[in-house]
Amino acid sequence: MSCYASLIFLFLFSFLTSFRASAQDPTYIYHNCPNTTTYARNSTYFANLRTLLSSLSSRNASYSTGFQNATAGQAPERVTGLFLCRGDQSPEACRNCVAFSVNDTLNRCPSERDVTLYYDECMLRYSNRNILSTLNPNGGIVLYNTQNVTSNQTGFRDLVLSTMNQAATEASRSSRKFDARNAKFTASQSVYGLVQCTPDLTTQNCLRCLQQINNQLPVDKIGGRLIVPSCSSRFELYAFYNESAVRRPPPPPPPPVSTPPVSAPPRSGKGGNSKVVVVAIVVSTVVAFLFLIAGYCFLAKRAKKTYGTASAFDGDDITTVESLQLEYRAIQAATNDFAESNKIGQGGFGEVYEGTLSDGTEVAVKRLSKSSGQGDREFKNEVVLVAKLQHRNLVRLLGFCLQGTERVLVYEYVPNKSLDYFLFDPAKQGELDWSRRYKIIGGIARGILYLHQDSRL
Repeated sequence: MSCYASLIFLFLFSFLTSFRASAQDPTYIYHNCPNTTTYARNSTYFANLRTLLSSLSSRNASYSTGFQNATAGQAPERVTGLFLCRGDQSPEACRNCVAFSVNDTLNRCPSERDVTLYYDECMLRYSNRNILSTLNPNGGIVLYNTQNVTSNQTGFRDLVLSTMNQAATEASRSSRKFDARNAKFTASQSVYGLVQCTPDLTTQNCLRCLQQINNQLPVDKIGGRLIVPSCSSRFELYAFYNESAVRRPPPPPPPPVSTPPVSAPPRSGKGGNSKVVVVAIVVSTVVAFLFLIAGYCFLAKRAKKTYGTASAFDGDDITTVESLQLEYRAIQAATNDFAESNKIGQGGFGEVYEGTLSDGTEVAVKRLSKSSGQGDREFKNEVVLVAKLQHRNLVRLLGFCLQGTERVLVYEYVPNKSLDYFLFDPAKQGELDWSRRYKIIGGIARGILYLHQDSRL
């Protein structure tokens, strides 16, 4: 009897454990909801937002595809939104994550119009702007394992980047804009990678987004990820995704060798027909390849011209730059009213102060010279350009302030100071052995490559 009781207990325990796991809340990662544009609970915008969220979390939503967008209301109170579930999630897991995020968003961002919530299993995003089919590789977050790669660092970095870039190419060409794969690092270790874009992006924009964030991955760590509104990229030394859900189908069998038709005229010489077939295939392949190259060059040239003539301060950039604007009083408080004790540097363009924002973020505040004849529009244009530069080897712009004659740039704070502080200080030079100098050179090269090839400038 005690044996049966034990079996029943084990069954109930197993059932309750599995039920708890299946009903577990999604893993929260990060949210972004700047308070530059807000709404009231009795407003038309809020009514439209509730309609949008209800549509995205309804039973008829596209959980099987893992992506859906929607629009509610009329301008200027229109709301556009979308959800994107990770490509390896089941329809039920996708639905649970979306339902949870819809309830969670009004707690985390109760009055903001522009909101993005990131979970491990899904993303929810809505805005008063049109965000559909629009590339946005900014305003994301980098997460990484604190453990460094301890052996064959160069080989690990090259393997991660090649794997992630191969995945990016494949994902950009697929209808779901998703790819996951693994590659052998050692006999006992593999690198697992996953990339994904919102499926409403074009092939070109998806690839561009993934290539940009892949270049910012912390490849000196044993795991890391970068998530932005339009795409995400992650690598680990363990299978963090459901391999069975993303298992690749076996390659199709080779086509059967066709025999020449009976009515074909005989060729003199042994194997004459096969030679004709081979020549025809080779010629058609070469011609097709040349047409592809010509088409690519034409499209690339046209895209380059279009990008080169576009205004650097279009509608989306105006919204972006205004969302980066900080209050002058907040910067004064952060730097103790630009106290001399907070000053950490000075150059031809102004002075630099160390500061701490109200949320505890340490920042470097650059107070530009008031003698500059630069206008407000030109200053904002430069802010837009600098804000587009996001790379792990470049100091990131966090915000700016424009008030009267004051022009202030707020950057992330780098506690180790600049490189010249170590290179030209006799006491500090000894800390830079050739191994560290080699890593620094590599980092500088990757930053320059990003500026010239992969940045949005």
